[in-house]
Amino acid sequence: MKYTQPDLPYAKDALAPVISAETIDYHYGKHEKAYIDNLNKMIVGTEFEDMDLEDVILHATGALYNNAAQAWNHIFYFFSFSPDGGGEPTGALGDAIRSQFGSFDNFKKEFEEAGVKLFGSGWVWLSKDNDGKLFITQEPNGGNPMTSGLIPLLTFDVWEHAYYIDYKNLRGDYLKKLWDIVDWDLVESRF
Repeated sequence: MKYTQPDLPYAKDALAPVISAETIDYHYGKHEKAYIDNLNKMIVGTEFEDMDLEDVILHATGALYNNAAQAWNHIFYFFSFSPDGGGEPTGALGDAIRSQFGSFDNFKKEFEEAGVKLFGSGWVWLSKDNDGKLFITQEPNGGNPMTSGLIPLLTFDVWEHAYYIDYKNLRGDYLKKLWDIVDWDLVESRF
């Protein structure tokens, strides 16, 4: 199977000023493309050659895992946004967030803190277990909560290449602004 990089569902300047067109060019256009290209080279002739990407993540190790997880994580991240995003989740997800975190504002605070406090590079995730319990987790490097049996709902990328062009070293400012573009209808559909 050859993995392909999907086209974004919005113009590369559509998320500005939260995420600039220049960041999209580098982050999705170059970093994400490199993960997919590396993955396609690495799986040739292996047991992973015909697996779905999620199965590669669950069974691979080392460099193959890192490239597969980073390819998946980036697609998941970029497809969680919309130029018409923002606001708060409604429905069952909104109810679960308010129930488990006290309020949407408290959830955002805890999520941002997890992202700011993650040492080095990685991801902060909102995931659920099979019973619908929500979890905020930090995953270093290319980590993905699927490997712990959780179902990802939302992620913010805290690798420097995700925010350095637009926010320099202000990771916390970047995390606060991402709420303005979250596509809560899509995130709700994952719940």
